[in-house]
Amino acid sequence: MNLILIQMTMLMACGTAWRYAKPAGLSAEQTRLVLTTLVYYLLLPAMVLEVLWVADIGWHSFQYTLLGIACVFLAMLCIWGVGALFKFEDRRLGAMILAAAFPNVTYLGLPVLEQTFGSWARSVVIQMDLFAVTPFLFTVGIMVARHYGEASLEKPRPVWLFFNAPPFWAAAVAVLLNINGCVPPVWLLGVLQKLSLAVVPLMLFSLGLALSWKAISLRNIPYVTPVIIIKLLLMPVFGITLVQFLPIAGDYSVAAVLDLSMPSMVLGIVICDRFRLDSALYAMAVTVTTAISLITLPFWHGVLMKGVHWF
Repeated sequence: MNLILIQMTMLMACGTAWRYAKPAGLSAEQTRLVLTTLVYYLLLPAMVLEVLWVADIGWHSFQYTLLGIACVFLAMLCIWGVGALFKFEDRRLGAMILAAAFPNVTYLGLPVLEQTFGSWARSVVIQMDLFAVTPFLFTVGIMVARHYGEASLEKPRPVWLFFNAPPFWAAAVAVLLNINGCVPPVWLLGVLQKLSLAVVPLMLFSLGLALSWKAISLRNIPYVTPVIIIKLLLMPVFGITLVQFLPIAGDYSVAAVLDLSMPSMVLGIVICDRFRLDSALYAMAVTVTTAISLITLPFWHGVLMKGVHWF
């Protein structure tokens, strides 16, 4: 795990270096927009189609949904309790809830778990993302952002429209093909595999572009500290506890819990901007939890591997 994280860190460091060097005059924001658009509209849907088309989809897929939603919900309750106790400002509390509850299951979870466990882990990550975390983000997460933030003057976008996205369409097509027993043509599978190969390095490079140490502010430390504790310490404990009540066995349970132990989701910055939450606070939470996760992820991996016989 440590060797894998060193390699992941080097790829993220390339993105961070780009942010400051600005080769050819391209800023980090410009470069990240192009790369994330490419991944979101082409490469990630290709991977989703490739993986879910031939994946073993069944009752255990629903178990990933239960595990993911339960852990996210418990994290939301914890950070809400902290905010209510200390009477945090709404803009800050909304950003803290998003940062503490929603893990970076794909942009960091996918490369880490695939390199750690092998290609089979991609199915766990994609199902955890598309069947649990992201749907919960686009429903309950958006409602939280609307409650604590300020809606823009334009008419709010209906929640169901958030699911009108390439990865979800690819997942729907893949599941239909899978359950109907359609065998993917060799030539198409080869194309999808080649497109999928670019996902991991581009995701890590884009994550590095999104990290900025300038976002770190001393005044935000009291708000980021409970996010760190809940995101990187309590949420793995929730996962370890809850997975024991689900028939997810062996390495699959380890991969699922480790995926939920990832740092704060980068996508939350967009939601904070959209609903006028404290985006600077959220950006700091992403940067700090990502840095600290380089220590906590190997720790939880060791704990989970030693206790795999529990599950």
